[in-house]
Amino acid sequence: MFNDPIVLELINDVIDEEDEGSISIVECLIKGKVTDEEIAETTELRLNIVRRVLYKLYDAGLASYKRSKDPETQWYTYTWKFETERVNDMIKRRHQEIVTQLKEILEYEENNMFFACKSNDCRCSFEEASENGFICPKCNGEMEYMDNTPVIKQIKEELSLYESHGFEIDFGVAESNS
Repeated sequence: MFNDPIVLELINDVIDEEDEGSISIVECLIKGKVTDEEIAETTELRLNIVRRVLYKLYDAGLASYKRSKDPETQWYTYTWKFETERVNDMIKRRHQEIVTQLKEILEYEENNMFFACKSNDCRCSFEEASENGFICPKCNGEMEYMDNTPVIKQIKEELSLYESHGFEIDFGVAESNS
């Protein structure tokens, strides 16, 4: 699972990379429902670090817990579970957001004419360039028509790549419904 850069990026976005051992905590969760104390013992991390990471995962919807009370001690035990289906949902949602963004950018590129400065990387739409008298707003240099066909081609290639990929992550763990 952590060989997949998309999953790793998602988990790193949720948990702070500064939290030592974060990935090992997630790996413990993926192996099955466990308590925070068991995770701390397995990973040899302090309990407060384990709990901080677990709550970050919980806040993001990537972990859930069940609370049970010990009849003898009257203490609560929290049994945690990694929500693998939520990872897929989050990745699919991010994937769809990227596709939507690329389509919007493509539409803008296809429906506009662009001008660029000869001296720097300033690029303006026809409307912006004409408002400035086809003079660069950065350096007052002359702006020339810019063929954005290569930009459109690159966006179409990226869009095609995203649309052709289905993102379903296989965690290789048999989940129980307990």
